[in-house]
Amino acid sequence: MRELALDDIEALAVGAWILGTGGGGSPYLGLLNMRWLYADGHRVELMSPLDLADEDWVAVVSNMGAPLIGQERLADSRNIARAVEIQQDLLGEKFRAVMSLEIGGGNGIQPLMAAAHLGLPVVDADTMGRAYPEAQMTSVAVADLRPYPCVLYDPRGIEAVVTKVPSWKWMERVSRKICVEMGSIASTCKAPRTGAEVKEWGIHFTTTKAIGIGQRVREARRRHEDPVAAILDEGHGKLLFRGKVVDVARRTTEGYLRGRAVVDGLDEDRGSRLEIAFQNEWVVAWRDEVPIAMSPDLICVLDTVSGEAFGTETIGYGRRVSVVAACLFDTQRAGTCRAARVWLRHGVQLGVCVTAARPSLTRHFGSAGPPRNDSPGRRR
Repeated sequence: MRELALDDIEALAVGAWILGTGGGGSPYLGLLNMRWLYADGHRVELMSPLDLADEDWVAVVSNMGAPLIGQERLADSRNIARAVEIQQDLLGEKFRAVMSLEIGGGNGIQPLMAAAHLGLPVVDADTMGRAYPEAQMTSVAVADLRPYPCVLYDPRGIEAVVTKVPSWKWMERVSRKICVEMGSIASTCKAPRTGAEVKEWGIHFTTTKAIGIGQRVREARRRHEDPVAAILDEGHGKLLFRGKVVDVARRTTEGYLRGRAVVDGLDEDRGSRLEIAFQNEWVVAWRDEVPIAMSPDLICVLDTVSGEAFGTETIGYGRRVSVVAACLFDTQRAGTCRAARVWLRHGVQLGVCVTAARPSLTRHFGSAGPPRNDSPGRRR
Protein backbone atom coordinates (compact mmCIF):
# COMPACT_ATOMS: atom_id res chain seq x y z
CA MET A 1 0.00 0.00 0.00
CA ARG A 2 1.31 3.44 -0.86
CA GLU A 3 0.09 6.97 -0.39
CA LEU A 4 -0.80 8.78 -3.58
CA ALA A 5 0.86 12.16 -4.00
CA LEU A 6 -1.14 14.96 -5.58
CA ASP A 7 1.19 14.73 -8.58
CA ASP A 8 0.10 11.10 -9.01
CA ILE A 9 -3.54 12.22 -9.07
CA GLU A 10 -2.74 14.93 -11.63
CA ALA A 11 -1.17 12.24 -13.84
CA LEU A 12 -4.12 9.90 -13.17
CA ALA A 13 -6.53 12.53 -14.50
CA VAL A 14 -4.58 12.70 -17.77
CA GLY A 15 -4.19 8.94 -18.18
CA ALA A 16 -7.74 8.05 -17.16
CA TRP A 17 -9.11 10.53 -19.70
CA ILE A 18 -7.15 8.71 -22.42
CA LEU A 19 -8.26 5.24 -21.24
CA GLY A 20 -11.85 6.53 -21.16
CA THR A 21 -11.98 6.41 -24.98
CA GLY A 22 -14.27 9.43 -24.97
CA GLY A 23 -16.42 8.34 -22.02
CA GLY A 24 -16.39 8.19 -18.25
CA GLY A 25 -16.90 11.94 -18.03
CA SER A 26 -14.20 14.57 -17.86
CA PRO A 27 -11.85 14.02 -14.90
CA TYR A 28 -11.21 17.75 -14.49
CA LEU A 29 -13.93 18.47 -11.94
CA GLY A 30 -12.98 15.37 -9.95
CA LEU A 31 -9.39 16.56 -10.01
CA LEU A 32 -10.46 19.93 -8.61
CA ASN A 33 -12.21 18.06 -5.77
CA MET A 34 -9.03 16.10 -5.03
CA ARG A 35 -6.91 19.24 -5.01
CA TRP A 36 -9.25 20.77 -2.44
CA LEU A 37 -9.35 17.59 -0.34
CA TYR A 38 -5.55 17.34 -0.31
CA ALA A 39 -5.25 21.02 0.61
CA ASP A 40 -7.64 20.27 3.49
CA GLY A 41 -5.33 17.52 4.77
CA HIS A 42 -7.00 14.41 3.34
CA ARG A 43 -4.85 11.67 1.86
CA VAL A 44 -5.60 8.54 -0.20
CA GLU A 45 -3.71 5.24 -0.24
CA LEU A 46 -3.55 2.83 -3.19
CA MET A 47 -3.53 -0.89 -2.42
CA SER A 48 -2.83 -3.92 -4.59
CA PRO A 49 -5.88 -6.12 -5.27
CA LEU A 50 -3.68 -9.08 -4.33
CA ASP A 51 -3.49 -7.75 -0.76
CA LEU A 52 -7.24 -8.17 -0.23
CA ALA A 53 -8.40 -11.01 1.99
CA ASP A 54 -10.94 -13.28 0.33
CA GLU A 55 -13.64 -12.24 2.82
CA ASP A 56 -13.03 -8.47 2.50
CA TRP A 57 -15.81 -6.33 1.05
CA VAL A 58 -15.04 -3.78 -1.67
CA ALA A 59 -17.29 -0.90 -2.75
CA VAL A 60 -17.44 -0.47 -6.54
CA VAL A 61 -18.29 3.11 -7.51
CA SER A 62 -18.95 5.28 -10.55
CA ASN A 63 -20.95 8.15 -11.88
CA MET A 64 -23.73 6.96 -14.16
CA GLY A 65 -25.37 8.89 -16.97
CA ALA A 66 -24.63 11.03 -20.02
CA PRO A 67 -21.18 12.68 -19.94
CA LEU A 68 -22.58 15.95 -21.29
CA ILE A 69 -24.63 16.42 -18.11
CA GLY A 70 -21.41 16.27 -16.11
CA GLN A 71 -20.45 19.58 -17.70
CA GLU A 72 -23.58 21.16 -16.21
CA ARG A 73 -23.83 19.51 -12.77
CA LEU A 74 -20.52 20.03 -11.03
CA ALA A 75 -18.86 17.09 -9.26
CA ASP A 76 -19.07 16.94 -5.47
CA SER A 77 -17.00 14.32 -3.67
CA ARG A 78 -19.61 14.03 -0.89
CA ASN A 79 -22.12 12.51 -3.32
CA ILE A 80 -20.11 9.40 -4.15
CA ALA A 81 -19.13 9.02 -0.48
CA ARG A 82 -22.81 9.05 0.47
CA ALA A 83 -23.60 6.32 -2.08
CA VAL A 84 -20.93 4.11 -0.47
CA GLU A 85 -22.36 4.78 3.00
CA ILE A 86 -25.85 3.73 1.87
CA GLN A 87 -24.48 0.52 0.34
CA GLN A 88 -22.51 -0.23 3.51
CA ASP A 89 -25.64 0.15 5.64
CA LEU A 90 -27.48 -2.28 3.35
CA LEU A 91 -24.61 -4.76 3.47
CA GLY A 92 -24.33 -4.61 7.25
CA GLU A 93 -20.54 -4.97 6.97
CA LYS A 94 -17.67 -2.52 6.83
CA PHE A 95 -16.00 -2.00 3.47
CA ARG A 96 -12.29 -2.73 3.37
CA ALA A 97 -11.66 -0.55 0.34
CA VAL A 98 -13.16 1.32 -2.63
CA MET A 99 -12.68 0.46 -6.30
CA SER A 100 -13.68 2.04 -9.58
CA LEU A 101 -16.19 0.40 -11.88
CA GLU A 102 -14.19 1.77 -14.81
CA ILE A 103 -10.80 3.44 -14.92
CA GLY A 104 -11.82 5.65 -17.83
CA GLY A 105 -12.40 9.39 -17.50
CA GLY A 106 -13.80 10.96 -14.37
CA ASN A 107 -14.79 7.55 -13.05
CA GLY A 108 -11.10 6.87 -12.50
CA ILE A 109 -11.19 9.69 -9.90
CA GLN A 110 -14.50 8.76 -8.23
CA PRO A 111 -13.08 6.12 -5.82
CA LEU A 112 -10.42 8.55 -4.66
CA MET A 113 -13.06 11.12 -3.75
CA ALA A 114 -15.05 8.58 -1.75
CA ALA A 115 -11.91 7.18 -0.11
CA ALA A 116 -10.75 10.64 0.99
CA HIS A 117 -14.00 11.19 2.92
CA LEU A 118 -14.36 7.66 4.29
CA GLY A 119 -10.74 6.95 5.23
CA LEU A 120 -10.52 3.86 3.05
CA PRO A 121 -7.82 2.79 0.59
CA VAL A 122 -8.43 2.52 -3.16
CA VAL A 123 -7.93 -0.84 -4.87
CA ASP A 124 -5.62 -0.66 -7.88
CA ALA A 125 -8.14 -2.30 -10.21
CA ASP A 126 -11.45 -1.82 -11.99
CA THR A 127 -13.92 -4.01 -13.92
CA MET A 128 -13.40 -2.69 -17.47
CA GLY A 129 -9.79 -1.61 -18.09
CA ARG A 130 -11.28 1.41 -19.91
CA ALA A 131 -14.80 2.85 -20.06
CA TYR A 132 -17.91 1.17 -21.48
CA PRO A 133 -21.46 2.55 -21.63
CA GLU A 134 -23.42 -0.32 -20.04
CA ALA A 135 -23.32 -2.44 -16.86
CA GLN A 136 -23.25 -5.83 -18.61
CA MET A 137 -19.94 -4.89 -20.29
CA THR A 138 -17.82 -5.55 -17.18
CA SER A 139 -15.59 -8.38 -16.08
CA VAL A 140 -17.92 -9.15 -13.15
CA ALA A 141 -20.83 -9.46 -15.60
CA VAL A 142 -18.76 -11.82 -17.75
CA ALA A 143 -18.26 -13.87 -14.56
CA ASP A 144 -22.04 -13.73 -13.98
CA LEU A 145 -21.54 -12.48 -10.44
CA ARG A 146 -24.57 -11.09 -8.61
CA PRO A 147 -25.55 -7.70 -10.07
CA TYR A 148 -27.51 -6.33 -7.10
CA PRO A 149 -28.04 -4.31 -4.97
CA CYS A 150 -27.15 -1.06 -6.70
CA VAL A 151 -27.38 2.33 -4.96
CA LEU A 152 -28.03 5.59 -6.82
CA TYR A 153 -27.72 8.94 -5.07
CA ASP A 154 -28.75 12.43 -6.18
CA PRO A 155 -27.60 15.56 -4.29
CA ARG A 156 -31.21 16.76 -3.96
CA GLY A 157 -31.61 13.99 -1.38
CA ILE A 158 -32.96 11.23 -3.62
CA GLU A 159 -31.66 7.83 -2.52
CA ALA A 160 -32.65 4.84 -4.67
CA VAL A 161 -31.75 1.15 -4.37
CA VAL A 162 -32.29 -1.56 -6.97
CA THR A 163 -32.64 -4.54 -4.63
CA LYS A 164 -32.97 -7.41 -7.11
CA VAL A 165 -32.89 -8.04 -10.87
CA PRO A 166 -32.66 -11.26 -12.94
CA SER A 167 -29.61 -10.24 -14.99
CA TRP A 168 -26.96 -7.59 -15.60
CA LYS A 169 -28.89 -6.30 -18.60
CA TRP A 170 -31.93 -5.76 -16.39
CA MET A 171 -29.74 -3.94 -13.88
CA GLU A 172 -28.59 -1.66 -16.66
CA ARG A 173 -32.15 -1.02 -17.86
CA VAL A 174 -33.69 -0.36 -14.44
CA SER A 175 -30.86 1.72 -12.97
CA ARG A 176 -30.60 3.74 -16.20
CA LYS A 177 -34.27 4.67 -15.96
CA ILE A 178 -33.76 5.88 -12.39
CA CYS A 179 -30.70 7.81 -13.51
CA VAL A 180 -32.68 9.55 -16.25
CA GLU A 181 -35.27 10.70 -13.70
CA MET A 182 -32.41 12.10 -11.58
CA GLY A 183 -31.38 14.26 -14.51
CA SER A 184 -29.32 11.74 -16.49
CA ILE A 185 -26.55 11.66 -13.92
CA ALA A 186 -26.23 9.89 -10.56
CA SER A 187 -23.57 8.82 -8.08
CA THR A 188 -23.69 5.04 -7.80
CA CYS A 189 -22.29 2.25 -5.65
CA LYS A 190 -22.64 -1.04 -7.49
CA ALA A 191 -23.13 -4.52 -6.02
CA PRO A 192 -20.43 -5.12 -3.38
CA ARG A 193 -17.62 -7.45 -4.37
CA THR A 194 -15.59 -9.74 -2.13
CA GLY A 195 -11.82 -9.73 -2.11
CA ALA A 196 -11.88 -13.17 -3.74
CA GLU A 197 -14.06 -11.86 -6.59
CA VAL A 198 -11.83 -8.82 -7.15
CA LYS A 199 -8.71 -10.98 -7.24
CA GLU A 200 -10.27 -13.40 -9.72
CA TRP A 201 -12.31 -11.09 -11.94
CA GLY A 202 -10.99 -7.55 -11.50
CA ILE A 203 -8.81 -5.89 -14.13
CA HIS A 204 -5.71 -5.39 -12.01
CA PHE A 205 -3.34 -2.40 -11.71
CA THR A 206 -5.33 -0.14 -14.01
CA THR A 207 -4.91 2.88 -11.74
CA THR A 208 -1.15 2.45 -11.87
CA LYS A 209 -1.37 2.08 -15.66
CA ALA A 210 -3.37 5.28 -15.99
CA ILE A 211 -0.89 7.16 -13.77
CA GLY A 212 1.95 5.85 -15.93
CA ILE A 213 0.30 7.05 -19.15
CA GLY A 214 -0.38 10.45 -17.61
CA GLN A 215 3.22 10.78 -16.43
CA ARG A 216 4.51 10.01 -19.92
CA VAL A 217 2.27 12.67 -21.45
CA ARG A 218 3.20 15.31 -18.89
CA GLU A 219 6.91 14.53 -19.27
CA ALA A 220 6.66 14.80 -23.06
CA ARG A 221 5.05 18.23 -22.69
CA ARG A 222 7.82 19.39 -20.33
CA ARG A 223 10.45 18.23 -22.82
CA HIS A 224 8.55 19.75 -25.78
CA GLU A 225 8.31 16.29 -27.35
CA ASP A 226 5.36 14.70 -29.15
CA PRO A 227 2.88 13.57 -26.45
CA VAL A 228 0.91 11.47 -28.95
CA ALA A 229 4.04 9.47 -29.71
CA ALA A 230 4.53 8.98 -25.96
CA ILE A 231 0.98 7.65 -25.63
CA LEU A 232 1.49 5.25 -28.54
CA ASP A 233 4.69 3.96 -26.95
CA GLU A 234 3.25 3.59 -23.44
CA GLY A 235 -0.04 2.08 -24.62
CA HIS A 236 1.39 -0.02 -27.47
CA GLY A 237 -1.04 1.77 -29.79
CA LYS A 238 -1.34 2.64 -33.46
CA LEU A 239 -1.95 6.00 -35.07
CA LEU A 240 -5.04 5.76 -37.25
CA PHE A 241 -5.65 9.28 -38.50
CA ARG A 242 -4.73 12.95 -38.15
CA GLY A 243 -7.06 15.72 -39.13
CA LYS A 244 -9.52 18.44 -38.21
CA VAL A 245 -13.00 17.96 -36.80
CA VAL A 246 -15.51 19.28 -39.33
CA ASP A 247 -18.81 18.03 -37.90
CA VAL A 248 -20.22 16.74 -34.62
CA ALA A 249 -23.79 15.52 -34.10
CA ARG A 250 -24.76 14.41 -30.60
CA ARG A 251 -27.86 14.06 -28.49
CA THR A 252 -28.58 13.07 -24.92
CA THR A 253 -31.13 10.27 -25.00
CA GLU A 254 -32.12 7.46 -22.62
CA GLY A 255 -29.33 8.44 -20.24
CA TYR A 256 -26.59 8.22 -22.88
CA LEU A 257 -24.76 10.63 -25.13
CA ARG A 258 -25.06 9.31 -28.69
CA GLY A 259 -23.91 10.60 -32.06
CA ARG A 260 -20.95 10.85 -34.38
CA ALA A 261 -17.93 13.00 -35.19
CA VAL A 262 -16.40 13.62 -38.63
CA VAL A 263 -12.70 14.38 -39.17
CA ASP A 264 -11.17 15.56 -42.44
CA GLY A 265 -7.61 14.40 -42.97
CA LEU A 266 -4.50 16.55 -42.72
CA ASP A 267 -0.86 15.89 -43.64
CA GLU A 268 -0.49 12.29 -44.87
CA ASP A 269 -4.24 11.73 -44.37
CA ARG A 270 -5.30 14.68 -46.51
CA GLY A 271 -8.10 13.75 -48.89
CA SER A 272 -9.54 11.12 -46.57
CA ARG A 273 -12.32 11.35 -44.01
CA LEU A 274 -12.79 9.56 -40.69
CA GLU A 275 -16.19 9.11 -39.05
CA ILE A 276 -16.56 7.86 -35.47
CA ALA A 277 -19.83 6.74 -33.90
CA PHE A 278 -20.24 6.97 -30.14
CA GLN A 279 -22.49 5.97 -27.26
CA ASN A 280 -20.79 7.77 -24.37
CA GLU A 281 -17.54 6.19 -25.65
CA TRP A 282 -16.06 6.04 -29.16
CA VAL A 283 -17.43 2.79 -30.59
CA VAL A 284 -16.56 2.36 -34.29
CA ALA A 285 -14.33 4.33 -36.70
CA TRP A 286 -14.68 4.30 -40.50
CA ARG A 287 -12.06 5.69 -42.87
CA ASP A 288 -13.70 6.57 -46.17
CA GLU A 289 -16.62 4.30 -45.20
CA VAL A 290 -14.30 1.34 -44.49
CA PRO A 291 -14.30 0.23 -40.82
CA ILE A 292 -10.81 0.36 -39.31
CA ALA A 293 -11.32 0.15 -35.52
CA MET A 294 -14.00 -0.71 -32.98
CA SER A 295 -14.62 -1.70 -29.37
CA PRO A 296 -13.48 -3.50 -27.31
CA ASP A 297 -10.11 -2.13 -28.39
CA LEU A 298 -9.60 1.48 -27.37
CA ILE A 299 -10.32 4.30 -29.82
CA CYS A 300 -8.80 7.51 -28.43
CA VAL A 301 -9.23 10.97 -29.92
CA LEU A 302 -6.35 13.19 -28.81
CA ASP A 303 -5.35 16.81 -29.19
CA THR A 304 -2.52 16.65 -31.73
CA VAL A 305 -0.44 19.25 -29.91
CA SER A 306 -1.03 18.56 -26.20
CA GLY A 307 -1.98 14.86 -26.24
CA GLU A 308 -5.02 15.69 -24.10
CA ALA A 309 -7.93 13.34 -24.72
CA PHE A 310 -11.24 14.59 -26.07
CA GLY A 311 -14.47 13.21 -24.65
CA THR A 312 -17.59 12.71 -26.70
CA GLU A 313 -19.03 15.69 -24.81
CA THR A 314 -16.00 17.97 -25.33
CA ILE A 315 -15.07 17.30 -28.97
CA GLY A 316 -15.84 20.29 -31.15
CA TYR A 317 -15.55 21.78 -34.62
CA GLY A 318 -12.09 22.88 -35.70
CA ARG A 319 -10.14 20.74 -33.26
CA ARG A 320 -6.89 19.30 -34.62
CA VAL A 321 -6.94 15.67 -33.54
CA SER A 322 -4.93 12.48 -33.71
CA VAL A 323 -7.03 9.32 -33.54
CA VAL A 324 -5.24 6.28 -32.14
CA ALA A 325 -6.20 2.68 -31.38
CA ALA A 326 -4.75 0.65 -28.52
CA CYS A 327 -5.10 -2.92 -27.29
CA LEU A 328 -6.83 -3.94 -24.09
CA PHE A 329 -5.06 -4.97 -20.93
CA ASP A 330 -3.93 -8.60 -21.23
CA THR A 331 -6.22 -9.64 -18.37
CA GLN A 332 -9.18 -8.03 -20.09
CA ARG A 333 -8.39 -9.42 -23.53
CA ALA A 334 -8.36 -12.93 -22.01
CA GLY A 335 -12.07 -12.50 -21.27
CA THR A 336 -13.01 -10.80 -24.54
CA CYS A 337 -14.48 -13.90 -26.17
CA ARG A 338 -16.69 -14.55 -23.15
CA ALA A 339 -17.60 -10.87 -23.04
CA ALA A 340 -18.53 -10.96 -26.72
CA ARG A 341 -20.97 -13.79 -26.06
CA VAL A 342 -22.50 -11.86 -23.19
CA TRP A 343 -22.84 -8.72 -25.32
CA LEU A 344 -24.39 -10.67 -28.19
CA ARG A 345 -26.88 -12.26 -25.79
CA HIS A 346 -27.83 -8.80 -24.57
CA GLY A 347 -28.10 -7.34 -28.07
CA VAL A 348 -25.05 -5.07 -27.84
CA GLN A 349 -22.81 -6.44 -30.55
CA LEU A 350 -19.51 -4.71 -29.76
CA GLY A 351 -16.10 -6.32 -30.04
CA VAL A 352 -17.19 -9.19 -32.28
CA CYS A 353 -16.90 -7.91 -35.83
CA VAL A 354 -18.13 -4.89 -37.71
CA THR A 355 -20.86 -6.85 -39.48
CA ALA A 356 -22.21 -8.00 -36.11
CA ALA A 357 -21.95 -4.46 -34.80
CA ARG A 358 -24.14 -2.92 -37.45
CA PRO A 359 -27.57 -3.93 -36.09
CA SER A 360 -26.70 -2.18 -32.84
CA LEU A 361 -25.46 0.87 -34.72
CA THR A 362 -28.62 0.90 -36.78
CA ARG A 363 -30.68 1.06 -33.61
CA HIS A 364 -28.54 3.72 -31.91
CA PHE A 365 -27.24 5.85 -34.80
CA GLY A 366 -29.89 5.47 -37.51
CA SER A 367 -27.78 3.87 -40.26
CA ALA A 368 -26.72 0.33 -41.16
CA GLY A 369 -23.29 1.59 -42.21
CA PRO A 370 -21.20 4.56 -41.24
CA PRO A 371 -23.30 7.56 -40.23
CA ARG A 372 -24.25 9.70 -43.21
CA ASN A 373 -23.05 13.30 -43.41
CA ASP A 374 -26.60 14.55 -43.25
CA SER A 375 -27.79 12.22 -40.47
CA PRO A 376 -28.00 13.03 -36.76
CA GLY A 377 -25.87 11.57 -36.37
CA ARG A 378 -22.46 -17.33 -12.97
CA ARG A 379 -24.43 -15.69 -10.24
CA ARG A 380 -23.51 -15.63 -6.57
